[in-house]
Amino acid sequence: MHLFTKSVVVGVTLSALMLSLPCVTAAAPQRTISDIDRIVVIVNDDVITDSELNQRLRETKKQLILEKISAPPDAALKKQLLERMVLERLQIQLAASTGIRISESDVDRAFETVARRNNLSAEDFRKTLAQKGMDIAAYRIQLHDQLTIQQLLEREINNRVTVTNNEVDNFLENPQSRADMDVSYQLSHILIGIPESASPESIQAARKRAEDVRRQIAEGANFEQTAVSQSQGADALKGGNLGWKKAGELPELFLSVLKKMTVGGISDILRSPNGFHILKLINKRGDNQAEAVTQTHVRHILLKPSEILSPEDARNKLLGLRERIENGNDFAELARAHSEDTGSAASGGDLGWTSPGQMVPEFEKAMNALKPDQLSQPVKSPFGLHLIQVLARRSYDMTQERVLAAARQQIHARKADERYEQWARQLRNEAFVEYLAEEVN
Repeated sequence: MHLFTKSVVVGVTLSALMLSLPCVTAAAPQRTISDIDRIVVIVNDDVITDSELNQRLRETKKQLILEKISAPPDAALKKQLLERMVLERLQIQLAASTGIRISESDVDRAFETVARRNNLSAEDFRKTLAQKGMDIAAYRIQLHDQLTIQQLLEREINNRVTVTNNEVDNFLENPQSRADMDVSYQLSHILIGIPESASPESIQAARKRAEDVRRQIAEGANFEQTAVSQSQGADALKGGNLGWKKAGELPELFLSVLKKMTVGGISDILRSPNGFHILKLINKRGDNQAEAVTQTHVRHILLKPSEILSPEDARNKLLGLRERIENGNDFAELARAHSEDTGSAASGGDLGWTSPGQMVPEFEKAMNALKPDQLSQPVKSPFGLHLIQVLARRSYDMTQERVLAAARQQIHARKADERYEQWARQLRNEAFVEYLAEEVN
């Protein structure tokens, strides 16, 4: 996989890390000596303070308003937030202790990515944050933490999940699995968890709590608001919304029930090793994808701006290379000599045949605008500046390749989510966490 192609990430966990325009509050005033910041939780050798909790509370309540979810009482919301903050802090601690480092340039690129997703330049995005009262340094710390956790999860979850050819074959040999491959479910989820090695009393208490929650929903309580206040799932603060999931990405426990549910329906209580689950089916669709796609044979030269090579210098260098190619120099030779994409430079910059959605959007948009043999102007992407040349296009029947790739991806996503749930529980259970404030105990 080339460094600027898309990669599969853990759906449940990384969905919470998607970078978007933040919901922010005014920056806190400078504290005086008498304004003591109370510690509310000790997390190993770190702490979470009252001001951190209240800042997160304000941001979360604004986000819930944007998502049209009624916020539960502050006491219930604080408990949810603290457990989320504890898990985040544990992940950041683990990342630091195992050598994960995020550079300032990594944060710069993430900042620019957020700006682009909101159709803003980096400078306009800074002004927007300032207008909303957000301290830029504080926001960069948030980005740093998100990137740290993302890299940790990539290493601990994604890279450790393998899908064998035998698993794919078994998946496709099952007529029902194959028939369901293009079916997607949009669902919300409430989890009442049980600890590892739970006593019968603890399991019974969790079951009773789940039954109480299910009864409240049956009597008219809002599912999303109940999820925010009661669920112990990773997406609790989003009203339990898991988004769209392919059938193959879901555990059989969920899928067997969802197949029988109507849109808007609420499931009975489901038991898994992690605890008790309640599902809401928001929507359902069948994704009938076209089997033939237009593929592009493309090559490129990549330059990465750095402290030594400024963006403007990189752009001018690419323009110089472009002129040399137009004057008869060999693209492949120049790519081998100058491209910083180690995956393709040795092949003269050749990326082979690419399908729609395989490249990052900036690259794909520029590539699609080119005719065969045409050279692009320098194209900026999250990975640097590219000089792109399209060699050819073809219509390609992706039926078998798409089926195999889809099966492998869905199995990987399901296994990654399962691994994350086990990993996060173990990380939390092995940590020293002490709640000091009575109102959040």
